[in-house]
Amino acid sequence: MKTMCTRTLQRSVILSAFILLRAVAAFSGDGRAIWSKTPHFSPVNASQLFVYDTFPKNFFWGVGTAAFQVEGGGTKDGKGPSIWDHFIHTHLKHVNSTNASSDSYIFLEEDLLALDFLGVSFYQFSISWPRLFPDGTVAVANEKGLQYYNTLLDALLLRHIEPVVILYHWDLPLALQEKYGGWKNESLVDIFNDYATYCFQSFGDRVKHWITIHNPYLVAWHGYGTGMHAPGEKGNLAAVYTVGHHLIKAHSKVWHNYNRNFRPHQKGWVSITLGSHWIEPNKSDNVMDILKCQHSMVSVLGWFANPIHGDGDYPEVMKKELLSILPLFSQTEKEEVRGTADFFAFSFGPNNFKPLNTMAKMGQNVSLNLRQVLNWIKLEYDNPKILIAENGWFTDSHVKTEDTTAIYMMKNFLNQVLQAIRFDEIQVFGYTAWSLLDGFEWQDAYTTRRGLFYVDFNSKQKERQPKTSAHYYKQIIQENGFILKESTPDIQGQFPCDFSWGITESVLKPEFMASSPQFTDPHLYVWNATGNRLLHRVEGVRLKTRPAQCTDFVSIKKQLEMLARMKVTHYRFALDWASVLPTGNLSVVNRQVLRYYRCVISEGLKLGIAPMVTLYYPTHAHLGLPTPLLRSGGWLNPATAQAFQDYAGLCFQELGDLVKLWITINEPNRLSDIYNRTSNDTYRAAHHLLIAHALVWHLYDQQYRATQRGALSLSLHSDWAEPANPFVESHREAAERFLQFEIAWFADPLFKSGDYPAAMREYVAAKRRRGLSGSALPHLSAHERRLVRGAADFYALNHFTTRFVMHEPQRGSRYDADRDVQFLQDITRLSSPSRLAVMPWGQRKMLAWIRRNYGDVDVYITANGVDDQSLDDDQLRKYYLEKYVQEALKAYLTDKVKIKGYFAFKLTEEKSKPRFGFFTSDFQAKSSIEFYNKLISNSGFPSENSSLKCSQTPRNTECTVCSFLLQKKPLIFFGCCFFSTLVLLSSLTIFHQRKRRKIWKAKNLQHIPLKKGHNRVLS
Repeated sequence: MKTMCTRTLQRSVILSAFILLRAVAAFSGDGRAIWSKTPHFSPVNASQLFVYDTFPKNFFWGVGTAAFQVEGGGTKDGKGPSIWDHFIHTHLKHVNSTNASSDSYIFLEEDLLALDFLGVSFYQFSISWPRLFPDGTVAVANEKGLQYYNTLLDALLLRHIEPVVILYHWDLPLALQEKYGGWKNESLVDIFNDYATYCFQSFGDRVKHWITIHNPYLVAWHGYGTGMHAPGEKGNLAAVYTVGHHLIKAHSKVWHNYNRNFRPHQKGWVSITLGSHWIEPNKSDNVMDILKCQHSMVSVLGWFANPIHGDGDYPEVMKKELLSILPLFSQTEKEEVRGTADFFAFSFGPNNFKPLNTMAKMGQNVSLNLRQVLNWIKLEYDNPKILIAENGWFTDSHVKTEDTTAIYMMKNFLNQVLQAIRFDEIQVFGYTAWSLLDGFEWQDAYTTRRGLFYVDFNSKQKERQPKTSAHYYKQIIQENGFILKESTPDIQGQFPCDFSWGITESVLKPEFMASSPQFTDPHLYVWNATGNRLLHRVEGVRLKTRPAQCTDFVSIKKQLEMLARMKVTHYRFALDWASVLPTGNLSVVNRQVLRYYRCVISEGLKLGIAPMVTLYYPTHAHLGLPTPLLRSGGWLNPATAQAFQDYAGLCFQELGDLVKLWITINEPNRLSDIYNRTSNDTYRAAHHLLIAHALVWHLYDQQYRATQRGALSLSLHSDWAEPANPFVESHREAAERFLQFEIAWFADPLFKSGDYPAAMREYVAAKRRRGLSGSALPHLSAHERRLVRGAADFYALNHFTTRFVMHEPQRGSRYDADRDVQFLQDITRLSSPSRLAVMPWGQRKMLAWIRRNYGDVDVYITANGVDDQSLDDDQLRKYYLEKYVQEALKAYLTDKVKIKGYFAFKLTEEKSKPRFGFFTSDFQAKSSIEFYNKLISNSGFPSENSSLKCSQTPRNTECTVCSFLLQKKPLIFFGCCFFSTLVLLSSLTIFHQRKRRKIWKAKNLQHIPLKKGHNRVLS
């Protein structure tokens, strides 16, 4: 029977697709336009970013519950059984009962205290039909039930909390199901109207907002289609649509009843809560995909919204698709149904999405974009006033008060509502967080939780403990929206004129031989133009040559062209250790590679671009060590530190006269990704890296600093960490612990104590004592502490993003496990394609942390950038540059951090990797270059009357000419040769013409007769 029912439903969905094609022109409203809008290609469009703003004044903030989910009490005090009581016993046999639940019927005062805590302006709750009328028919009301709701309403008004009352939230009296067959029988329309009339009479003097039925789609679809909800019937599609038909008519009758008999003196509003999913097309430019999305929405939300908020009838596509089973409205009924809602009450929560058979996906993509579905409602139903009558998400049953995921879901949903109000002019006037308490979650029973307050169902007192989501919602209500607290407004100001504006490149692979040998080869060649077209050397002939030049390296020319366009003052790049010393020691030195690097530096200096040279730049994919060192254990072998010192000494000797800024090792704190077999491997490798750096620093300090006058440090990966949940102390501790393990691990020994951070050492030792880890940090001897302490001339940080960190206890002897942290992605944040959160204020916090922990040390931001998919107009990168440089300026001017330079990351991108480059892999420039140029030329963000003007030096002016001459040298040389030849030929021509003219004249003179007595004189 189950298989047959499932196939019936599947056939219905397949049939929908065919009928859809014939009904394209029959869709009502303009809802389809939501998918046809030109997409916002800019990732930084203000209307698409998280909005820091407030909701309209007097926005309606509320929270909701459903009677059957939270009241409990069973059949206590005369309450009758409902269809859900029966459904639990017949279909959810693993569930004991709802007699316990949250027991709101008993602990009403605790519920009221919870509402006080939140500070809501309304409370949406449902009346239990069988609690008022045990057999469903309106005769004599159950006195205890009546007293309970009167007490609740009076208490709410005393607290200035407005009640929003739901007449029917799924708990139909069992007697009506057994006697009439439930909502399949049209008799329930009148019975429901009688029940509503009693409620209006009894409570209407205190209630201004009424909801007749909550989410009728789920009542019909799951109650009579899939059988997942009470009464548990399934397989009969005709019954599904009959039930939906009767629910619409019941609502309509109640609305007219209130409108005629109660509205004049009670002055209230009545609506019906309609629920839906949202769906996106596979391809936004595919008309058929868009039509399928429209059909999916119409078959769920439009089923009830079109008759009530539309033209009074079902959508045309449904009438054609379900011709034989969809009941029809008469013309009179259409008039009765149309417009029977004073506002659009909308539900958007997990019950509209799960299980998967809740909605017709039609092969498209389900989405949680609340803003889009609100836009669809606006377009489809003429921009009605909207109350979000249910919204929220769920957590697993084991989650108690620390519901971090729920916070992020609420934050996302609420900001989408705010975007819809501010940018789309959608009339949302209220929001209902669901739900106030943990309770019975329908087909999921007690396996999930949705409350803002945690309830231990097994306890006697059922204490309501506020979850962190309750604290968050309370804060939102108090502030009436989202206040930007992490960052201060942008400022105007400038960095000093000697500020280092740079660009960073990773390892610069050397050319092992010059690419332009035409001026260095002394041989003469003959070109066999008519034969094999090859060059043949002429033996015995040697030509005069010129010395080798740096511009013989083609890659250097290209580097210089790009650097000239960047207009930076500094260029950071890394040497390739394995290319300089292939054997890992000084026995074999590749002088050609050193010459290449010297050429890069010297040619850059001619352009006024100073180098910052990194000696060692390991990556996840390539450790960057010479092969012999790699084979001997790499950084697990202490001898590698001495080999690194020898290599550094060679570089200082060969390049140091041109280099004033050195980075020994790039991101040694990220080698845990490579040496990760055990945590002790990670710590030992890090220890040797730290010692290697210190050895090199002392070598430079003792032998080279006096003459070369440079500065040296190492660069640390320094992303900021924020607690994923600001309301949980363990998350705050985890964020600081992450900084200790990630950054202080290397920074404390260098800038502070000469030893590893005490917090890190103690945490690792404590886990070891408890048997949770076998890790142990290496011991630094007194000699090593003296060697390491102070072995850095400045703090160099590579900063890219901010991480959200939560405490997550872990076992095992691995570096990651020792930290006991887990990262969480904030879906509300602007992120790059590689999911780097763009959070500029995190950089300022990082800089302040450095100053707070290590004093007034000089700071260089040696890498800062983001990946951007665009190959030309990289708007995300421009936004990132502007915001991160702005935060650096605040740190410099306001926080007094001694920032000496900023290096954007990076010059060129690599193929098949995240696009971090200002130039593509084939050297095409992107628009962010011009933006960075402007930042550099302005030295930041000057005000209109700024007095700081960094005029260009004569050297810079000359360098522009030098750059042009350097780039066009072959063409200029050819031009000069051509011009010289032209002048020479012209001179010879003129000379010979004059000579011939004189001779001609002389010959002609001889034929002229002379007077007597004159002699002929020939010149």
